[in-house]
Amino acid sequence: MQRSNSSRREFLSVAASSASGLLIAPLRAAEPDSRLAGVLARTISVDLHSHVGIPFGKPNAALPQFDLPGEMKRTGFSAVVQTWEVDSVPPSATGQEYIHFHEALDFEDRLLAATKVKRALTLRDLEAAHARRQPVIIQAAEGAQFLEGHIERVDEAHKRGLRVLQPVHERDDRVKPMADIYTRAAHLGGLTEFGAEVVKASNRLGVVVDLTHMSYDAVKSALKISAHPMIFSHTSLVPGPGDKPGDPRMAPRLLSKEEVRDITAPGGVIGVWWHGTNTVKEYVEQIKRVADAAGVENVGIGTDTDLEPDVRRLYTNAIWKGETRGMFPAVAEEMLASGFTPDEVTKVGGGNFCRLFGKVAGAR
Repeated sequence: MQRSNSSRREFLSVAASSASGLLIAPLRAAEPDSRLAGVLARTISVDLHSHVGIPFGKPNAALPQFDLPGEMKRTGFSAVVQTWEVDSVPPSATGQEYIHFHEALDFEDRLLAATKVKRALTLRDLEAAHARRQPVIIQAAEGAQFLEGHIERVDEAHKRGLRVLQPVHERDDRVKPMADIYTRAAHLGGLTEFGAEVVKASNRLGVVVDLTHMSYDAVKSALKISAHPMIFSHTSLVPGPGDKPGDPRMAPRLLSKEEVRDITAPGGVIGVWWHGTNTVKEYVEQIKRVADAAGVENVGIGTDTDLEPDVRRLYTNAIWKGETRGMFPAVAEEMLASGFTPDEVTKVGGGNFCRLFGKVAGAR
């Protein structure tokens, strides 16, 4: 099941030593890598998990006053998988989360119309937008509690432009729970029968399934029944011997090497997030660790941040103190400096997700 990555760590070590011996590192510090511009120009870069704030319960709320396409261009991302959490507001009764689902999509419709940003529904949409240098979003939902036992609502969500569905988040569907949640005590036996229906319906419609927040028993069950590769949009590896200790509060949200390999064996993609890093260099180290475990062809970027400045969630363009470059340009430059090839940077930056998205949602 493990891909042939045993030589990767050795290669990077040798490359680093060679660079040091040839005094290349100081040159890199003095001027940008000459390969960077080409990487940034050709990569359809994608953030696998980007938030937008939804004013639930206020259907006529004013739109936020920020430049969505401008902020996306500052990050260097061609597209973001833009999501919201239906379960961020406790439901007062059955049916409330379905109302919140419509409020979220209605708000997104207004925001996108006002900022002239479109949804990408297929890989061809992504490619066309990139050719025009126009930022786009891929619509997602973090938590499918709005289904409330109605499998036909997956079809409804698809018709409204949803292309990535994360079945669980922090709270169970009050009518028909879909899976155990990794931050709560298991009580459902992993993936439920209804959860399996949701995975199969998503496969049928061309909706990418995001396994994040599922218990690993649930993940394994989903892997057995899914006809398509899936993503785990925002996570990283459990620290190993010699690695920097992580925040113990984040431990349930991290994956072991075995779990990463299981998810990526069918072609899945792991979105690496910034948690536990203080610099872009430390973040690239996390990317390396996941690439060593699963293969560079199965790694992506999932920030779990917000494009809107001055919100409670971390702002995408200010993840690391003192970092003035956009998110993706900073990561791409550091990846090149650390030994990744331009093609590998393109894969991690968005190529791997695009491959999966084309397979699941369709190329045209």
